[in-house]
Parts: sequence; C-alpha cells; structure tokens
Amino acid sequence: MTLDEVEKQGITQFGIRSADIWGKNGIIQSQIREMPYSIYCGMLFDNNTSVLVQDEVNYLPSLFSFIKSGAYLSAVRKLNQKLDVAAHTMVKVPFDLDHWTKVAEEKYPNGLPKPYSNDPTQWIFHGHPYGSVVWDEKTKWTAHGSLRTDDTVLQVAVARLLGYRWPAEQDTEMELADEQREWVNRCETLLPFADEDGIVCIPPVRGEAAAADRLLNLLAAAYNLHPSPSGRGAGGEGWSNDILAELLKNASHAGKSLETWLRDKFFAQHCKLFQNRPFIWHIWDGLRDGFSVLINYHKFDAKLMESLIYLYLGDWITRQKQDIAAGIDGAEEKLAAAENLKKKLELIKKGEAPHDIFVRWKPLQEQPIGWNPDLNDGVRLNIRPFMTVGNVKKKGAGILHDKPNIKWNKDRGKDVETAPWYHLGPEYGGKEGDRINDHHLTLAEKLTARKNIE
Repeated sequence: MTLDEVEKQGITQFGIRSADIWGKNGIIQSQIREMPYSIYCGMLFDNNTSVLVQDEVNYLPSLFSFIKSGAYLSAVRKLNQKLDVAAHTMVKVPFDLDHWTKVAEEKYPNGLPKPYSNDPTQWIFHGHPYGSVVWDEKTKWTAHGSLRTDDTVLQVAVARLLGYRWPAEQDTEMELADEQREWVNRCETLLPFADEDGIVCIPPVRGEAAAADRLLNLLAAAYNLHPSPSGRGAGGEGWSNDILAELLKNASHAGKSLETWLRDKFFAQHCKLFQNRPFIWHIWDGLRDGFSVLINYHKFDAKLMESLIYLYLGDWITRQKQDIAAGIDGAEEKLAAAENLKKKLELIKKGEAPHDIFVRWKPLQEQPIGWNPDLNDGVRLNIRPFMTVGNVKKKGAGILHDKPNIKWNKDRGKDVETAPWYHLGPEYGGKEGDRINDHHLTLAEKLTARKNIE
C-alpha cells in the first residue's frame, strides 16, 4: 500500500515510521511467532514487521538464504522467546557473510526471484484458479508449474464467480515474476463468468442458473482455455469429471457433488483459509433445501441489500407461495423460513440497536446508519449484525451458514484522550481508554449527532 492509497481510503489513525526504507529492496519479516518472511518491494509496512535492507543489494541473496534456512529464526529465538520479538533483537543475531554468500551463489546464481505466489491469501496472488508458478531448481529461476488441483482451487473459483479480483489483477505496476504476470493476464478471459452484482443464489432464483452450474462453467473454461507447460489443460487431457472429482476430494468432499459442497462446506473452509475474515458470505434461512445465497462483501452496499431482500429473496418467497397453492410438500416450511430471514435482513438494513455497526475510532456523527458499511472498517466490525441478529440454525452464526471465529472483545492497548470513545470503558466495567468494540448506538443518537453538525 502506498501513501496515496492510504489517503484515498481515509485512513488517518496511523504513525509514519521508517519512511527512509520505502522504495528500497530488502527482506520483510514478521516479529510474531514463527516470523514469516518475504522479499520486500519497497511498500508501507506495519509495526508488527521489520524490514532488513542493505546498502549493498548483492548481500540480499545471502541474507535471504540465511533466513530461509531457519537458522536465523533459531538464533533469534535463543535471544528472545516472547510472542513478539523487538526490532533491535532481530539485528543482534550473528551473520556469517562468507558462508551464506556461498549458499546464495548455489541457490540463487541469477539473483533473488521476483515476487510470486500460488497462495490466494497473498496480495501478489495471480487470481487464477489453476495457475501455478514454481521455483525451478534446474534453471534456478521461476517457471510455470502443473495446473493446481489443491483445496484452494474451488475457493478461488467461487470468489471469481462472485466478481472478486485480486490486487495483482488491478495493479499493472506491481512487481511480479514474469510467469506470475502471465497468469494475471490470463484472468481477463474469466471476467465474463463473474456475476455482475456479486449476489449468487445456490438454488436457481430470478431466472439465474444455480450456483453450482455457473461455477462448473467457470472451472471448465479456466482449465481448457489456459494450457500448462506440463500438458495438463487445453491441448492436453482437457477438463473432465475426473478433474472435478479430484477437486472435490481435495476439498474434503469426495464422492459428493459441487452443489452440496457449496451448501455444506464452502463457507467454513472459506473462513479457515482467509483467517476468519471472510469476504464471500453465505447467508441462508436455516433449511438445507431452502433459500441460500453467496454475496461478495466488497460489493454489498445498501442498494444491493435491497436487491437481496426484495428481488432475490422476494422471488423465492413468491415461488413458495405458488408451490403452496399447487399443493407441493414442504413449501409452507420453506416460506416460513424465508420470511423469517427477510425480517432479519430488514433489521440489519434498518440498523437499529442491537443490529447496528459500531466503529470505535469514528465519532458519533460518522457512525454508519443502517446497512451502509465502510469497507475500510473491516469485516470484523461490519459482519457483527449478521451474526447477532438471531440464529437461523447454528449457534452464534446468526444468518450465516457457519460461525466465523470473530469476537468483539476490547482491543489491546489504550486509546488517547482525544479518541471519540475514550470514556466508554467504565460503562463496561473497565477503565477510560479501553478500546471497546461491542457497543451499540440507536438510530436516534446517530441522527441527532448528524443534525447537530449541519
């Protein structure tokens, strides 16, 4: 993220540190737990990480080899066993330049690779369901790998179906390995498969095909249109039911259908993969054969909330009424469940406490009214009303299919006295400055505050 991007997103509560490092080459490393690391490309970084730079860029392969070997982590942990390691400790580790230079010359004779990753949780991920970029030990450089069939393939495909695009797809200047950029470019051919409004119902609704059918079309196209150097894909064996079976097996759904994976497994696996910050939400009415829909959180604004309630869910409700009139078994139960879901969504849409969004760093007059979220406030805060509006099935999940491991306990640290909710702590049995998150505000309070500043 650049300073321009920070300004565009309206992020104001942060301190600028180590600006002299920006724009340089180096190695960035977390200061927490196992201290994961990566090549640093000169962007902003938070204070839970440290960046190691050298005036002599040629030292970087040696330093990277040292860190990658695990010897660096072992040496750091001998000096500090705390959860987080202080930055000054990280540079106290002895470093044998001659030894690690020899290692680097053997491992990276062509220099360090440009950034690449097949991990969809990473900023630089190419965005392609099957795309694979690997390190080739023969050429000592990056190369195309075999098309992937691991448990992330279906997750990436669902995200693409809902219209999500990874940052690397939208930043033509992002530094990437050549093969990584090729996969990014290949994603362009998958854009026609993306849903326009980011609302995809699992059963067929409003004349749209069922989610599983649409997902299957995307998976097949992604596989057939993009050949792999290994021969798998177009020009090779091509898409087949065997490949689908392999994907489902790797997603812990062997011998079952894509439709039941979407209904029963997708959301829990999505939450786990993206560390309980889901951006594709599975909303349902609690019935396995009832109304069930996937939404793209990044698109889901007030207008699309209305579309979900009155167009998509409305169409489903109309069909259940027609089925009741036709004497179809189960329609009454489906209608009751759908109307119950509608009431809960309308509560979230209105946003009256306790179905509101509370953002502890925003003053009262800037708090969202109704379902009008600011994406920059984060999933943790914006998802709260969906989880607390009342359970349709699973305890603590609300109207979501599964319960993400999200809580609204007070955050660590203490706010400054000028923070808008500095005095809130004692109301919850704490102290002033406590960073309270699970607070509720009425619509009247918010509207009055806005009126007073006009």
